[in-house]
Amino acid sequence: MTASSDNRRSPAGPLLGLVTARGGSKGIPRKNILPLAGKPLVQYACQCGVASRWIDRTIVSTDCDQIADAARQAGAETPFVRPTHLAGDDTPSLDVVLHALDWLQEHESWRPAYVVLLQPTAPLRTAFHVDEAIERLLAVGGDSLVSVARVASHNHPDWQLEMHDGCLVRFGGRPLASIPTRRQLLSPTFVRNGAIYIVRRDIIQQRRSLYGDRPVAYEMPSELSVNIDTPEDWRLAEARLAARRTPREAA
Repeated sequence: MTASSDNRRSPAGPLLGLVTARGGSKGIPRKNILPLAGKPLVQYACQCGVASRWIDRTIVSTDCDQIADAARQAGAETPFVRPTHLAGDDTPSLDVVLHALDWLQEHESWRPAYVVLLQPTAPLRTAFHVDEAIERLLAVGGDSLVSVARVASHNHPDWQLEMHDGCLVRFGGRPLASIPTRRQLLSPTFVRNGAIYIVRRDIIQQRRSLYGDRPVAYEMPSELSVNIDTPEDWRLAEARLAARRTPREAA
């Protein structure tokens, strides 16, 4: 069991940084070990967890030896191999998190208070964002935290349209005549950006949920909210990583 000497202990108990990185990938084959702006994709998530001031351990759940090697090179732990039946395209994230918690409890008698889920597909997230998100959740005391990005006004649900019997209506069947005419009239809406999920362990294990009843939001800038699913996403993330200049963003 390892922890950074720079980490501050959370008053709520230990925090687990969990990076979920399976070997299979259809959109971009082997993407978790492909070099993005000079290093394997999985290492961005690992380094965020290792550099966090609050996370006690950063563990990678993977079924792939190459991913495990890359994770260890970035300072993360790989104490177990993810079972094959939990490494499919349709495997729920909840099942992967439960497996990790059950393994740690059974083999090491270690039970974190919170799980910080760091998906490799969001490489523009930094340790600064992770720590800020942790501090927000601990301050407000929610069941969980989800990182989000604001929806641009031109994609706002109040401006989305459907076709009913060949005629345009607002999304949900409302008449087009009632559509807001100015963006200033639109209330902010958000989408999950896939960068950070933080959940209390008891919510995961007892409620079988990654959200609970009171999920709070951590808003990130839209330009940092690239979630890699396609080659186009990959090129965008690589360009934005290459353009970074400040030490905080490079953490």
